[in-house]
Amino acid sequence: MAAGSLRRIWALVYRHTALYRRSWPRLLDFAYGPLMQLLIWGFTARFLAGHAGTMATISGLLIGGVLLWEAALASQLGFSVSFLEEIWSRNLGHLFVSPLRPWELIAALVVMSLLRALAGMLPALVLAVLLYAFDIFRLGPVVLLLFTFLAMMGWWVALGIVAFILRHGAGAEGLVWTVMFGLTPLSAVFYPVAALPAVLRPLALVLPSAHVFEGLRAALAGASPWREIIAAALLNLAWLGLMAVLFRWSFEAARREGALVALGE
Repeated sequence: MAAGSLRRIWALVYRHTALYRRSWPRLLDFAYGPLMQLLIWGFTARFLAGHAGTMATISGLLIGGVLLWEAALASQLGFSVSFLEEIWSRNLGHLFVSPLRPWELIAALVVMSLLRALAGMLPALVLAVLLYAFDIFRLGPVVLLLFTFLAMMGWWVALGIVAFILRHGAGAEGLVWTVMFGLTPLSAVFYPVAALPAVLRPLALVLPSAHVFEGLRAALAGASPWREIIAAALLNLAWLGLMAVLFRWSFEAARREGALVALGE
């Protein structure tokens, strides 16, 4: 990667980190969602853990599912909201008058997504250990792959949302807060794919998240999760390629029509 590209990516990352450094409510917002989800489902899981056998296993699945799914949500929101910050500040047109290239913008948004996800997830991971004695990392290095593939899913979902915003304007901004929640039932976060109606199972199996959570359940049960992990990796690459093409098409259309300057007005 050329030094000029790194400087432009860092400049955009620095612009966003400066916003968060001076605004504690923004920082609080990162951790609020993961912490609330963990508290709600964690206490439910604690109740179930008080029962013998299967219920105790279910409690671990609930807490593990919450922690992993929040990684996907935080990743998608971190990417999408950082892009919306540029629209809300009417800065998007100015960025592309500069030498900044589209892929450099995406790289900067990925970095911001990682920073926001870390800021939101670390308190939840610590709280899971302190309140519920649940350490997801006891499953070993495979957990890092599960987190990584859910973060990747957040990126390509966000990239698709950004493409829709570029093409359809402010009317598509609501997708930032709805798409991932709409994918939750198909992602089989708290139950196996087999629990879904037969007509929905093929839709679930084209999502990397469903394979990630099937892998989590296999790991917690002492079975090998690698088949599901490989499927999640391949599906992520396929979806990422598709969304990159959609983003490129939307970006070029927005540039031709002058929408890069008009967005946010």
